[in-house]
Amino acid sequence: MTSPRWDLVYRPRKLPRWAIAAAVVIMAIHITFGLLLTIEDVGVRNLGGSDQVAIILIGVLFTGVALLFTRPRLRVGPEGVEVRNLVPTRLFTWDQVLGLTYPEKGYGAWLLFPSDEHITVLAVQAGDGPQAVEAMARFRELEERYRGTVRPAN
Repeated sequence: MTSPRWDLVYRPRKLPRWAIAAAVVIMAIHITFGLLLTIEDVGVRNLGGSDQVAIILIGVLFTGVALLFTRPRLRVGPEGVEVRNLVPTRLFTWDQVLGLTYPEKGYGAWLLFPSDEHITVLAVQAGDGPQAVEAMARFRELEERYRGTVRPAN
């Protein structure tokens, strides 16, 4: 199977930066507490090296979860719309998609489907300002080109 050609590939600007900063803070806290855990004047005396390693490994786990927020991406092309949020990547063909919009209250755009269904597109965030507006405009141009007047069936 050949990969589709994408006319628009959009990733959020601010979300990955915040995720990386949070990951650094999480890891620093867990390493610090892990290393300080066996100091004798901190209280409990029956903690050892395995407890230190466990706290640091928990930090690695939480850091990995925080870094999932660097993954969101929106790709648009002739085959349809591909949305990658935190973990799943899903491709929706043009006959399934009604459009892309911002909800009145929310943090990401919505990809609309028939029967009032939608999924949140974490890549297109209101906090990204002009870049997000530009991505929405570009999406609508591509939607008009590829979908035209064909509307999905309810």
